[in-house]
This record gives sequence, C-alpha cells and structure tokens, in this order.
Amino acid sequence: MKYFIGIDIGGTNLSTGVVDENYNIVGRGKIKTGNERPYEEVAADIIESVKLAVADAKIDMEDVRWIGAGCPGTCNTDTGIVEYSNNLHWNNAPLLADIEKAFGKKTYIENDANAAAYGEYLAGAAKGAKNAVIITLGTGVGAGIIIDGKIFSGTNFAGGEIGHTVIVIDGYECTCGRRGCFEAYSSARGLVRMTREAMEKHPASKIHQLVEADGRISARTAFNAAKMLDEDGQAVVDRYIKALACGITNTINVFQPDILAIGGGVCNEGDNLLIPLKKQVAAQIYSKNSSKNAEICLCSLGNDAGIIGAAMLGKNAEGGILKNVFGI
Repeated sequence: MKYFIGIDIGGTNLSTGVVDENYNIVGRGKIKTGNERPYEEVAADIIESVKLAVADAKIDMEDVRWIGAGCPGTCNTDTGIVEYSNNLHWNNAPLLADIEKAFGKKTYIENDANAAAYGEYLAGAAKGAKNAVIITLGTGVGAGIIIDGKIFSGTNFAGGEIGHTVIVIDGYECTCGRRGCFEAYSSARGLVRMTREAMEKHPASKIHQLVEADGRISARTAFNAAKMLDEDGQAVVDRYIKALACGITNTINVFQPDILAIGGGVCNEGDNLLIPLKKQVAAQIYSKNSSKNAEICLCSLGNDAGIIGAAMLGKNAEGGILKNVFGI
C-alpha cells in the first residue's frame, strides 16, 4: 500500500492526514494555527502535525511517497514559495523547502481552494468529471477549477479567484478592495450583512427573535426566519440566492464544466438552497438550450477535501500542472 501526506493549512487549524492510494484518510494530526504568529512558528507546527498524523496511522515515513500542502494565498508551484497569504500574514514563505528539509520527501504546494477542489474531483462530488468547478461559500468565496483533470492556477498561480468577479457594479465593498464582488454577496459574511440590514429596516421581523435567542447573527439566521414564514427573512434568502445564482451562472458561462459543486456551511440548508438556485441558474445560463449542461450539486467530502486533494498533488503534477488554458 502506498501512502501520501496531505496538509490543509487554515487560519484556525493545521489539519494533516495520511491518505492511502484509495483516498482513505488513515491517520490524522491537528494543531491550532494561531495565524497571528510568525511564519517560523507555524511552520514548526506544520511539521509537528505531520509527525502526529504518521504516528496515528501507525506507519513510518519510509512508507510515504510524497507530501502535499494546501495553503491560503498565492502559492508558486514552481518555486515552492507562498508568495502572499493575507490570512496568514505570510510574504515569500519557503514552505516547500522547509517541509522537504524536515522529512526528506518530495513535496508539493498549492492554493488551499485548488487542493480542496482536486480532492472533490478525485474522491468526492466531482468524481468522474473531466472539467469541474468547486465553489466554497465560507467567510469568503473560494474556488478551484479543474480542466481536463488538472488544476488550473493561471500563469501567476493566482487563477480561479471567482469570488472576486463583480456581480453588482458599485456594490458592497469587498475585502479585496473592489466593490460588488461575488464574495461580498455570496459569502457567509455577505449573508450576515444582508441579514443585519433587514433587521435595521424591519424591527418587527422575527429575525430579531432569532438573534436574541442565539446571541448573534449567523448565516443561518435568515434561513431560519424564512422557515418561520417571516417575510423579511425570506426576502434576505431570496436576495442571497439571486446573487449566488448570478455568480454561478457567470462561472458556468465561462467554463462550462461537467459539474459545479458548492460547499460551505450555508449548504447545510440543502434543498432550501439548492432547488431555487438550480431553477434560477437554468433560466439564465447561455447554454440553456444545450442537451448537456453543468450539473450543480453539493460537495461531499467536507473538511477532508483539502487533506485528500493536498495529499494527491503529486498525482496532479505528474501530468504537468495546467497553468494556462491556451495552447492545449
């Protein structure tokens, strides 16, 4: 049996897994990231998380073929340097070299959203697809694009930033500095902002009751209010799904994937989200009259997607990472 190590570097946790050749996670190691700490401290804990996962799997490092790491930000897959990660406050971090030095194993790095998308492509919701897009609706809107079975990362390793395409001219300010980005409306943060606005405009809304009971506004608040037949909660949900459908329609129009899978906490709403979303996208896509269109579905691997995808980055690289769609 061959084993591979996948490291999923998040702003909150460093989650590492030993993955077998059937994409099963057979050992785990997890440490809090502490993203305000210097790179050197976080790197030391990344190495420790690998040791924990190997011990948990009850194997030796000699049994490991390679190591992969998914990291937020711009990861130069040629040099192995994380050129910039705003979530981790890293600039030109030599992540690949540090991991290889610690373990003497061939190592690969990739943007975390790309790694998670690759995991879903290999073993999750997009398994069997030739072309796929995976969109994660979290604090932001992350995306990974698979074209002809390979990760698309752009010529500068910063491709796939679907969340920073504009869907509302001069709309909400986004963390990237633009206004009206897909992320500003379709992330959990965007949904919370729309819910807060509804509360301010409608003091009699049942949204207030839910927030008082929970102690905070969450991405679930408007959906829960809508289930209570609250008109204002339903209006927020409708607005959110309309924005999400716009961004997903744009994505399908550009890439025409076999599968577009969405993940993130808001997807726990299931059919309350998926049914109206599919209906709106089907009515808007350019290819609406085509005999075959992208299947929209929910991601299936959860947080394991990043570990599995990172562990298999060597498989992606063996065929040559696809950096540009032109000239294929």
